[in-house]
Amino acid sequence: MKQISLLILFLWIVKLLAAQNMSPGFEMLEKGNFSQAEIYFENILKNYPNNKTAKICYGRAIGLSGKPEAAIELFTAMTNQNPNDLEIELNYAESLLWGKQYEQAELAYTKLVDEHPSNFAALLGFANTYSNLKKYQQALQYADKALEVEPRNANALTSKKYIRMGYAYQKQQQQQYNEAEGLLLENLNDFPTDKETLLNLANLYTITKEAAKAVEAYKQTATTYNDSIVALIGMALAEHCIENEKEALALAEEALTMARHANDSTLILNAIERYIQALIWNRKFNDAKTGIEKSLKTYSDENKILALRATLRMYTGNFKQSIKDYNTILANDSASFDGNLGISNAYFAYGDINKSYAAVAQTLRIFENQKDAVNFENKLNRQFSPSFYEQMSYSFDNGKNVSHTTNSAFVFPISTKLELLLAHQYRKTENTNSGNQATANRAEGGINYRVHPQIVLSALAGGTFVKSYSKDYTHWTGQFSAKTKPFKLNDLELGYKREIQNYNADLINSELKINHYFLNYNLGTNFKLGWFTQYYFSTQSDNNKRNLLFTSLYYNFLQKPILKGGINYQTIAFKYQIPEQYFSPEKFSAVEVFADFTKDVNTIENKGWLYSLSAAAGYQFTESGDKQLTHRIKAELGYKASGRLALNTYFTQSNIASSTAAGYNYTEFGIKLKWIFTERPLFSYKN
Repeated sequence: MKQISLLILFLWIVKLLAAQNMSPGFEMLEKGNFSQAEIYFENILKNYPNNKTAKICYGRAIGLSGKPEAAIELFTAMTNQNPNDLEIELNYAESLLWGKQYEQAELAYTKLVDEHPSNFAALLGFANTYSNLKKYQQALQYADKALEVEPRNANALTSKKYIRMGYAYQKQQQQQYNEAEGLLLENLNDFPTDKETLLNLANLYTITKEAAKAVEAYKQTATTYNDSIVALIGMALAEHCIENEKEALALAEEALTMARHANDSTLILNAIERYIQALIWNRKFNDAKTGIEKSLKTYSDENKILALRATLRMYTGNFKQSIKDYNTILANDSASFDGNLGISNAYFAYGDINKSYAAVAQTLRIFENQKDAVNFENKLNRQFSPSFYEQMSYSFDNGKNVSHTTNSAFVFPISTKLELLLAHQYRKTENTNSGNQATANRAEGGINYRVHPQIVLSALAGGTFVKSYSKDYTHWTGQFSAKTKPFKLNDLELGYKREIQNYNADLINSELKINHYFLNYNLGTNFKLGWFTQYYFSTQSDNNKRNLLFTSLYYNFLQKPILKGGINYQTIAFKYQIPEQYFSPEKFSAVEVFADFTKDVNTIENKGWLYSLSAAAGYQFTESGDKQLTHRIKAELGYKASGRLALNTYFTQSNIASSTAAGYNYTEFGIKLKWIFTERPLFSYKN
């Protein structure tokens, strides 16, 4: 009987030791098979519910398999039952990280590090906690402390790599690009060929428009066939960011060809996306449309393809349909970056400014400090902030007329639909032969009101106060106009303007008042050709009447900077000819070829140069007289000191006749200033 009892005891001990040999479960945890480990340790605990190691392993298994709340509850109970047990406390703190309870984790690790300042797990856990809280400086500090305890520990080095990457992204969002680059380069010192770091670095260089560096970083990632495709896709974007569109298209084509051979659906979609983008950048709109329609049949629910169609519609002026596409994207994914920022741009282009503001605000709520969204919001803010414009000029002609002119304007937007205007012009002119002098002061106030996203009404009224060599007088002046976009890529302006002729002292003294009824119309196309037409019918206080028609057929050779050229034609006809007072032919016409090369204030970065050069040459014909050669040149050079301040100088010279004189040479030079008073509008937009 005694021997049987001893045998039973021996068998029970053997069974206990076998049951508590948990090596298979440890291996499951180590390999990441958390669901299997959960079942394994759950079975152990059925027989041995108080086994601390099994409980800890079970807690880790459930926490890492997607049930962090249950793990936190388990480790909290164990901590209460076993106060000051380091192993349990470490697991409890880590479980808080799984559950994304980072503030509580910070408290737990603070206690652990205070009590165990040389514990590797506590130090590394604290580093990861700070990283999740985006307190990257502290995170790096504790990662380094962990590495002092266990030099070259792989887990610590990996954590430090991701901490640096997170810190670099934070710096990038704050536009501290040098600091971001430094952090990523430090990563490459520890991990010389790390693809994640290289891709982050390439993206940074793309943002800073350092295309050569971006391309080199992408090339270093291209160690496999598929990685080479990813690199080509990125390189195409880098070239686009420096407006090297042909190279971007060539790289995108190569990426797409390789992706189709790779037979990887994700890579193929990404390559198609970049290729179609490159077609749009190169204004190959028909090819892009064909590619989008084909892709929609294969990827009907893919937001990427819808975003491409929305982009194409933006480039081709179909803003309402672009808005529709972006709304579909947001219905599929309300947190889509393309959808949120894209629809903001589309609303702006369409003229619905309140909705544009709302959309960019939503973008920045989701993607805090994202550079493109911040830049777009700043663009909106600048447009609707109070501003001041000043132009000062000096001019002279071969008729011995000289003039000094200043034009000043204040613009005060009081909503996204309504802005107030104040304008003043001072002009002093003299004929150095006759000695006749005159000054004219024109002061006007008015409004611009957007009654519909596609319709803007403008009104300006005031008076001109004249002191001339033989009389003083005052007359009212003003203008009313309506601007609209009746069709896609069409701009139409209709209006009325009343002015006092003030070209020279004699005309000012003549008290000549003119009523203009005018039309401006521009027809754009998606194949770079454009047509602008201007018509003026004018009635004058001396009972004369004038018809003026100007039309220009032009071709856009480049978008950035703008390079366009074409043919201009102008004709003028007066009812009565009064040559002794002003140029008033029965029939006048001029034809010229022209070219404009411009980089204006709206297309350059802060602290950049702006310039413009316009030249034309042709012939003019006055009544039955012989044709005369004509020329016209205008040059501007300026500097954009910030997003709110720009200053430039200009020079113009021409011998083309106008309503002032024929057979003359006219020269003018001056300076222009634009200053936006505030960083933000003085009103809050309402959606």
